[in-house]
Amino acid sequence: MPENPPLLVVMGVSAAGKSSVAAALAEQLGVPWVDADALHPAANIAKMASGHPLDDSDRGPWLDEVGRVLAAGVGTGGIVVACSALRRAYRDRIRVAAPEASFVHLTGSAALLAARAAARVGHFMPATLLASQLAILEPLAADERGITLDVAPPAAELAESAARWAREEMP
Repeated sequence: MPENPPLLVVMGVSAAGKSSVAAALAEQLGVPWVDADALHPAANIAKMASGHPLDDSDRGPWLDEVGRVLAAGVGTGGIVVACSALRRAYRDRIRVAAPEASFVHLTGSAALLAARAAARVGHFMPATLLASQLAILEPLAADERGITLDVAPPAAELAESAARWAREEMP
């Protein structure tokens, strides 16, 4: 097991490519990955599917679960989690359980993200909620361990950049 197993959160708004990048990044690092969407309680999914954004009381227990999943990765050699983690307070809440967590923030132009959201089929998150996510997004602060990547390149290229960064940060 590595001395510092990678505990990485691939974050960003809907349609940024979190799941695709997280899966490719986990493969490159040889660790499992989890889509935090699967950790939402059914009530959260129903709320989003009906076109209503979550509020902080909806997100709290979900973020606690994301933190627990990350913390469990310490003992298993690392993990990558795809999670929106849009606000600093959300990332801080995740770090309560997993203080070693680092973040890969996927960002892009509103136009590109909207086009991707509109093209998605079969996802519970409607494209109409993208604007609400962009409105609350707080980019990584200088004191947060992480990297910001523009989503214009293919997911595999983004994963390579993130893996290179992670190996340098967590030898």
